[in-house]
Amino acid sequence: MIGLGVPWSNPKTRKRKQYNLYLSKFKIDIAMNLIENLKWRYATKAYNNIKVTEEKVDQILEAINLSASSCGLQSYRVFVVSNPEIQKKLGADSYNGQISSCSHLLVFAAFTDMTSSYIDDYIAMTEKQRGLDTGALSRFKNGLHSYFSAINVEQKALWAAKQAYIALGTALIAAAELKVDATPIEGFNAATIDEVLGLKEKGLHSTVILALGYRDSEKDYMAATKKVRLPIDEMITKIY
Repeated sequence: MIGLGVPWSNPKTRKRKQYNLYLSKFKIDIAMNLIENLKWRYATKAYNNIKVTEEKVDQILEAINLSASSCGLQSYRVFVVSNPEIQKKLGADSYNGQISSCSHLLVFAAFTDMTSSYIDDYIAMTEKQRGLDTGALSRFKNGLHSYFSAINVEQKALWAAKQAYIALGTALIAAAELKVDATPIEGFNAATIDEVLGLKEKGLHSTVILALGYRDSEKDYMAATKKVRLPIDEMITKIY
């Protein structure tokens, strides 16, 4: 067999195969860790007083910035609040105590409108970052202008809000990977948050918020409960 030159006899081939096997196992381990971390996370109901480090908060924020968004336009902004007095104001009209008790509160604020100037500026930035000639993306830019000019302001605001929710999902996964507890919250007074943060003047409106921190296992009645989800074969339909 050796005389026939079987590939396994080649040290370089063996080394490459061993590396590929190691890489495959490494990818599987990462995927399994992700699933375990998602099993660990839940919508935390009570937080303790431990602050999340700025390093971890910044990693979550970077994940948000890398999140998918329609046409890549990133039609929302994120406000990070870690001031007890401001948090108390933001949660004054809400039954969600996590707003004021969490370590950091992320407010996802979607665009109220998608303006032509924003599209122009974003396309110019894209061309510059990708090293393209000015005008290289003109066809794409014109398509965006055409689409957004054909829908009204309410439709644009709804579209932008949907993009913020995609980013929220990314943030939840990132937080779970870092073992930071998180609570996505819709139960808040948008008018209050918009006023306190001055969002209207910035052409934004609060869409959804995310509390970050660490669970208070003694006070949180959900901390020790089993995560309940539908059987995966009921949730998922594969069509091949």
